[in-house]
Amino acid sequence: MKFPSLSVFFPAYNDAPSLPDLVSDAFAVLAEHVEDYELIVVNDGSQDKTGEVLEQLRSRFGPRMRVVTHPQNRGYGGALRSGFEAASKEWVFYTDGDGQYDVSELPRLLERAGPKTGLVNGYKLERQDPAHRIWIGKTYNFCARLLFRIRIRDIDCDYRLIRRSLLDEIHLTSTSGTICVELVRKLELSRCDIIEVGVHHYPRLHGTSQFFRVRSLANTFGQLLKLWVRLVVLR
Repeated sequence: MKFPSLSVFFPAYNDAPSLPDLVSDAFAVLAEHVEDYELIVVNDGSQDKTGEVLEQLRSRFGPRMRVVTHPQNRGYGGALRSGFEAASKEWVFYTDGDGQYDVSELPRLLERAGPKTGLVNGYKLERQDPAHRIWIGKTYNFCARLLFRIRIRDIDCDYRLIRRSLLDEIHLTSTSGTICVELVRKLELSRCDIIEVGVHHYPRLHGTSQFFRVRSLANTFGQLLKLWVRLVVLR
């Protein structure tokens, strides 16, 4: 039996090289495993040929594919919020547009979604990044889980299946990568069932991460502190 209803979206920033294979693979998975589906790409102010590539893909795949375009970069949180707002199906799945996760593993999440499940969260079986990124990622994940009292093991794994009705109930405000902490914390507070599934992580073949830059990290930790005050101290 196919999964009933699913929106898939990818936030993309300068991901023109990785998007054709990612979108093609996603449509192949959706056609086989989902009854009613749509695919959305949020072009977050890309400065490469992402816009041109998405127009070609939209012509190829037709009305099941939609593109949300930000004239200027709004940050990772802004891209995710646009994707959540654009999604119209009962469930929402997202992963990054850089191709570091394999969408062919999506059925493993779908089969774990039950009547009381609100979130099926992936966790990286082994992170395929340079050593400094792995260290920063582990430190960030440890501190965020400790400060926000989050139970899932990998906040930093952007491979998530979420019941859309819950997204309608929570109000996300983050514009940086802290949106993952905000999202998971608020979903845990909703007391929905949360399931974790191990997924593979692959080396980035194109472009560079926007998260691991001094200015980006400073902005993220500043937003993280403000978020901690709102969600933990003032709750």
